[in-house]
Amino acid sequence: MEKNKIKTGSFALNYGAILGAISVVFGLMLFSADQHYRGGMLVGLVSMSITLILIVFGIYQFKKANNGFLTFGQGLKVGVGISLIGGIIGIIFNLLMANVIDPDMMDKALEFQKSELLASKKMTLEQIENQLEIGKKFSTPTMQVLFGLLFSIVLGFVFSLIPALALKKEEVLN
Repeated sequence: MEKNKIKTGSFALNYGAILGAISVVFGLMLFSADQHYRGGMLVGLVSMSITLILIVFGIYQFKKANNGFLTFGQGLKVGVGISLIGGIIGIIFNLLMANVIDPDMMDKALEFQKSELLASKKMTLEQIENQLEIGKKFSTPTMQVLFGLLFSIVLGFVFSLIPALALKKEEVLN
């Protein structure tokens, strides 16, 4: 008798939606504290930690639902899918944030970067202005979507490698 096959896509979609929702809540928390345009290492670490936790949990839950079996490929599919779905939701939210909720967000971010670079005294004002002009070219909505999708896929792949290997248990067919 044929068993029902568990689909990696449904796990990726469910846990990716959870990741996206948590990312939106985190973004709204940063916005309420007027920190949404600053970024920084702590914000990046929190975001990546949330992503890693949900990828590991999603892969584990897939294995559990699949009678304790998981191939390396299934683990990668679930993990990359979670990151991609969460990334798409995050990209949409960031576009809304930058264009609707706080249309001055990009100007605030550039001004913040400029003040940080001036305070470091490692660059001249002319070098800072040139760097910020280059940065503006990469902050268009199209570039944000492209880089956001690429980052989500690469991060999902990297964050899925070890859990997919560690949790791998293939079914032996007779």
